[in-house]
Amino acid sequence: MKASNIKLLRTLNKFSLPKPWDTIIILLLTVLTLIPVFIILHQNLIDPEWPLHLDRILLFLVITLVVTYCLHYIKRFLFFAILLYLLVLLFGTLFTGYGFKSVFEDYRSMIYAMSDNPNPQDIIVSKLLPFPNKSKILSAIEFDNPKVRNFAVGATAKHFRNIKGYREYRQIIQCFAIFKEIQSKWNYVNDPKNREYIATASESLQHFSGDCDDHSILMAASVRAIGGTPRLIHTKEHMYPEMLIGTKADLENVVYLIKEVLFVQESKGKTIHYHIDERGQIWLNLDYTARYPGGPFMSEEILGELTLN
Repeated sequence: MKASNIKLLRTLNKFSLPKPWDTIIILLLTVLTLIPVFIILHQNLIDPEWPLHLDRILLFLVITLVVTYCLHYIKRFLFFAILLYLLVLLFGTLFTGYGFKSVFEDYRSMIYAMSDNPNPQDIIVSKLLPFPNKSKILSAIEFDNPKVRNFAVGATAKHFRNIKGYREYRQIIQCFAIFKEIQSKWNYVNDPKNREYIATASESLQHFSGDCDDHSILMAASVRAIGGTPRLIHTKEHMYPEMLIGTKADLENVVYLIKEVLFVQESKGKTIHYHIDERGQIWLNLDYTARYPGGPFMSEEILGELTLN
């Protein structure tokens, strides 16, 4: 071995983690790596239905051995990697707002979302039909009406105002506050016989009553009034609102917020339902029939959609 290589190894050994800290760090990193890797493989590998789930126990042991071996193999570099990682997080905590707490929240949300397995639905347009009463509905969505704006702002002050953390999802949390306020008050009332009556958002605020069209208009207007992006979904005999929550990565945090922070009782043991559009964006169901954002779809078939940008 060349003298330069021997000198390099001595330098690495000098700055490597002292015992027993190297063992403790490797154990911690093994656990943090093992959990998501096992969940991914568990959900994607075919279950051979071995007795007592021996296949999953064997899988767990194999992953543990592989991860531990890899970390032991590179342990000379762990000191530098951990030091650099801590410095980056410290910088993020002090200057960018993304630091230790944010990493913990993202990891927790990722693990929860992976194990929760929400229920996605692709957009299915069965017929190229024009959106019914499109011009009237657009006029009725009075997101810039002071009454609608004041109602939306009031809902955000009433619900979920003191939620700590999740600054990047503040707007989504405020939209969920609007959903909670409308859902708790809405009274379903049919249209006049043989007539399609479309109430404006400000009109629906008087009694919080109407049919699915009226509910969708009020929800879309209120979400739009505080900067959210809503859209209306048209099915054969129903209309309901959805809101844009972002990418698949955002979904992990939003699922955690719904089920573990904001709508714990309402969503307990339930599934989160959403649509994925052609650009990979996630749209969450806000129908009046749901007790929590992402509740079950009343109708799966989609005939058209109307997005408010």
